Amino acid sequence: MFPSTSISRTFNGLGRSMSSRLFSSSKLFSSSRLFFSSRLFLAFIFAFALSSCGLIPSQVSSSINAVNVDQSRLAIKGYDPVAYFTEEKPVLGSSQFTAEHMGATYYFSSAEHQSLFQGAPDKYAPQYGGYCAYGVSKEYKFDIDPQAWAVVDDKLYLNLNQTVQKRWLGEKDELIIEANNHWEVIADTPVKK
Repeated sequence: MFPSTSISRTFNGLGRSMSSRLFSSSKLFSSSRLFFSSRLFLAFIFAFALSSCGLIPSQVSSSINAVNVDQSRLAIKGYDPVAYFTEEKPVLGSSQFTAEHMGATYYFSSAEHQSLFQGAPDKYAPQYGGYCAYGVSKEYKFDIDPQAWAVVDDKLYLNLNQTVQKRWLGEKDELIIEANNHWEVIADTPVKK
């Protein structure tokens, strides 16, 4: 319980008699404690809800900034990531076969590809969240052309366009090492426009 003298100082100018009367009743004191407890509880719920919705990203894997997506959160412009491995070519996926990974939606050309991806999404998802591999090696996040691709050491790499792809292929081993180091730093940063 608060002594009435400390409460009167808190109310600055309300006077000792008013503050004594205000808190003399244990009922009023317990309701004010309940009010402060409920405010604390609501603050906790609000903070939890924000972090659960991804508005306060807690790790790279949960941040949509780490994945190259369009406004509807579609990755690789709708191309099937599994087809790069199984058919060795870009194949446009279908909205009939989808899967979610790291906040992005991936399309697939078949239920089989969808199932393969769901069983091992990190194996089939493009490196660097689907951003241009060459750009990431230079500490930038560039969009990609799904036709500019390579599978190297069982990992999918995408590039900005065919010209950048040719340059990247000429130095891919060094550029992959550079990009791996830079990705840890830039993965969660927003794309500069």
